[in-house]
Amino acid sequence: MRLRSSFLKEVRPPAVVYGHLLPYVLRRGEVSAVVVLRCEPYVLRVRLLSRGYKGDKLRENVEAELVGVLLSESIRVFGKDRVYAVDTTRTTPESAAREAADAISRRRANIGPDWLSHYDSPEKLVSLLSADSTDPALT
Repeated sequence: MRLRSSFLKEVRPPAVVYGHLLPYVLRRGEVSAVVVLRCEPYVLRVRLLSRGYKGDKLRENVEAELVGVLLSESIRVFGKDRVYAVDTTRTTPESAAREAADAISRRRANIGPDWLSHYDSPEKLVSLLSADSTDPALT
Protein backbone atom coordinates (compact mmCIF):
# COMPACT_ATOMS: atom_id res chain seq x y z
CA MET A 1 0.00 0.00 0.00
CA ARG A 2 1.55 3.27 -1.14
CA LEU A 3 -0.06 5.37 1.59
CA ARG A 4 1.34 3.11 4.31
CA SER A 5 4.90 3.11 2.96
CA SER A 6 4.86 6.91 2.50
CA PHE A 7 3.50 7.36 5.99
CA LEU A 8 6.15 5.13 7.57
CA LYS A 9 8.93 7.03 5.75
CA GLU A 10 7.69 10.42 6.95
CA VAL A 11 6.63 9.77 10.55
CA ARG A 12 9.25 8.91 13.13
CA PRO A 13 8.49 7.86 16.73
CA PRO A 14 7.60 9.30 19.09
CA ALA A 15 4.75 10.89 17.22
CA VAL A 16 1.07 11.64 17.64
CA VAL A 17 -0.93 10.88 14.54
CA TYR A 18 -4.64 11.31 14.00
CA GLY A 19 -7.15 10.22 11.42
CA HIS A 20 -9.98 7.84 10.83
CA LEU A 21 -7.95 5.78 8.35
CA LEU A 22 -5.27 4.67 10.82
CA PRO A 23 -6.69 1.15 11.34
CA TYR A 24 -6.59 0.71 7.57
CA VAL A 25 -3.02 2.00 7.20
CA LEU A 26 -1.02 0.96 10.27
CA ARG A 27 -0.47 -2.40 11.96
CA ARG A 28 -0.54 -3.47 15.59
CA GLY A 29 3.21 -3.31 16.18
CA GLU A 30 3.48 0.17 14.71
CA VAL A 31 1.53 1.95 17.46
CA SER A 32 1.78 1.98 21.21
CA ALA A 33 -1.67 3.45 21.87
CA VAL A 34 -4.78 4.50 19.98
CA VAL A 35 -7.35 6.97 21.26
CA VAL A 36 -10.75 6.95 19.58
CA LEU A 37 -12.79 10.10 20.14
CA ARG A 38 -16.48 9.28 20.53
CA CYS A 39 -19.57 11.48 20.51
CA GLU A 40 -23.22 10.71 21.26
CA PRO A 41 -24.79 10.25 17.80
CA TYR A 42 -27.50 12.91 18.12
CA VAL A 43 -24.95 15.49 19.31
CA LEU A 44 -22.66 14.46 16.46
CA ARG A 45 -25.56 14.87 14.04
CA VAL A 46 -26.20 18.43 15.24
CA ARG A 47 -22.49 19.27 14.97
CA LEU A 48 -22.27 17.86 11.45
CA LEU A 49 -25.44 19.67 10.35
CA SER A 50 -23.93 22.93 11.56
CA ARG A 51 -20.89 22.18 9.36
CA GLY A 52 -23.08 21.67 6.32
CA TYR A 53 -23.16 17.87 6.21
CA LYS A 54 -26.33 16.43 4.70
CA GLY A 55 -27.75 13.41 2.94
CA ASP A 56 -25.65 10.26 2.77
CA LYS A 57 -22.54 11.91 4.23
CA LEU A 58 -24.46 12.95 7.35
CA ARG A 59 -26.22 9.61 7.74
CA GLU A 60 -23.08 7.53 7.17
CA ASN A 61 -21.06 9.47 9.75
CA VAL A 62 -23.80 9.30 12.38
CA GLU A 63 -24.42 5.62 11.68
CA ALA A 64 -20.69 4.81 11.93
CA GLU A 65 -20.56 6.48 15.36
CA LEU A 66 -23.77 4.78 16.47
CA VAL A 67 -22.35 1.30 15.86
CA GLY A 68 -18.74 2.18 16.70
CA VAL A 69 -17.08 1.41 13.37
CA LEU A 70 -13.78 3.16 14.10
CA LEU A 71 -13.62 1.79 17.65
CA SER A 72 -14.32 -1.73 16.43
CA GLU A 73 -11.75 -1.54 13.63
CA SER A 74 -9.15 -0.08 16.00
CA ILE A 75 -9.67 -2.91 18.49
CA ARG A 76 -9.52 -5.49 15.70
CA VAL A 77 -6.27 -4.13 14.25
CA PHE A 78 -4.41 -2.83 17.30
CA GLY A 79 -5.85 -4.95 20.12
CA LYS A 80 -8.12 -4.03 23.00
CA ASP A 81 -5.12 -3.41 25.27
CA ARG A 82 -3.94 -0.48 23.10
CA VAL A 83 -7.27 1.21 22.37
CA TYR A 84 -8.81 3.90 24.56
CA ALA A 85 -12.12 5.65 23.92
CA VAL A 86 -12.79 9.19 25.08
CA ASP A 87 -16.34 10.55 25.08
CA THR A 88 -16.22 14.09 23.69
CA THR A 89 -19.97 14.70 23.81
CA ARG A 90 -19.92 17.23 26.64
CA THR A 91 -16.28 18.11 27.16
CA THR A 92 -13.67 20.57 25.95
CA PRO A 93 -10.79 19.55 23.71
CA GLU A 94 -8.39 20.20 26.60
CA SER A 95 -10.35 17.95 28.94
CA ALA A 96 -10.56 15.21 26.30
CA ALA A 97 -6.79 15.44 25.77
CA ARG A 98 -6.15 15.14 29.51
CA GLU A 99 -8.48 12.13 29.72
CA ALA A 100 -6.71 10.47 26.79
CA ALA A 101 -3.26 11.11 28.26
CA ASP A 102 -4.39 9.78 31.64
CA ALA A 103 -5.86 6.61 30.11
CA ILE A 104 -2.66 5.95 28.16
CA SER A 105 -0.30 6.64 31.07
CA ARG A 106 -2.28 4.36 33.39
CA ARG A 107 -2.88 1.77 30.67
CA ARG A 108 -6.52 1.89 31.65
CA ALA A 109 -8.55 0.15 28.96
CA ASN A 110 -11.81 1.89 28.12
CA ILE A 111 -13.97 1.13 25.13
CA GLY A 112 -16.49 3.84 25.92
CA PRO A 113 -20.26 3.97 25.79
CA ASP A 114 -22.64 1.74 23.86
CA TRP A 115 -24.68 4.24 21.89
CA LEU A 116 -27.04 1.59 20.52
CA SER A 117 -28.56 1.13 23.97
CA HIS A 118 -29.65 4.80 23.88
CA TYR A 119 -31.57 4.27 20.65
CA ASP A 120 -33.79 1.44 21.81
CA SER A 121 -36.73 1.89 19.46
CA PRO A 122 -37.17 1.88 15.69
CA GLU A 123 -38.65 5.38 15.89
CA LYS A 124 -35.53 6.81 17.54
CA LEU A 125 -33.25 5.11 15.02
CA VAL A 126 -35.27 6.24 12.01
CA SER A 127 -35.40 9.79 13.33
CA LEU A 128 -31.64 9.81 14.00
CA LEU A 129 -30.68 8.43 10.60
CA SER A 130 -33.20 10.05 8.28
CA ALA A 131 -33.99 13.74 7.66
CA ASP A 132 -31.34 16.45 7.43
CA SER A 133 -32.81 18.49 10.26
CA THR A 134 -32.58 18.40 14.00
CA ASP A 135 -35.42 16.59 15.74
CA PRO A 136 -36.12 17.74 19.31
CA ALA A 137 -37.88 14.43 19.98
CA LEU A 138 -34.46 12.76 20.14
CA THR A 139 -33.05 14.86 22.96
